[in-house]
Amino acid sequence: MDDRISAIALDEKSVVRRTPAIEQEREVAIADLLEASLFKPRGAVCGPYHLMLSVKENRLVFDISHESGGKVGRILLSLVPFRRIVKDYFLVCDTYYKAIRDASPSQIESLDMGRRGLHNEGTELLINRLNGKIETDFDTARRLFTLICVLHLTV
Repeated sequence: MDDRISAIALDEKSVVRRTPAIEQEREVAIADLLEASLFKPRGAVCGPYHLMLSVKENRLVFDISHESGGKVGRILLSLVPFRRIVKDYFLVCDTYYKAIRDASPSQIESLDMGRRGLHNEGTELLINRLNGKIETDFDTARRLFTLICVLHLTV
């Protein structure tokens, strides 16, 4: 399938130091996107695509190019709609990772359900914000939301 991401990078200049857990989340999201993704920018003929994600002036920037190097375009999304979800997601994640050490299995399960629910909410928001700009599926948007969370640490 050509409508996919074949390379992805985060603008490392703007990323603050990450915890090992966040770094692992980033690595898994990127590996999963490279293995399987649906990514079709509006008006683009065909992929595969290279994607550079960055944050500039409180906007999420998707710099998209063809695998061959030709520029496809740039998409800017305001980060404001994502702030609450990302903040809540990190709070629940922090509580979840602390709970793993000494909480009961039912408490851990409840926190994990909350964590997944917030992640799904962020994924749906991303799908809606990309509507008309980039065609994607839920799994691809979910992994991209993970990367937005990593980049959001800098904002």
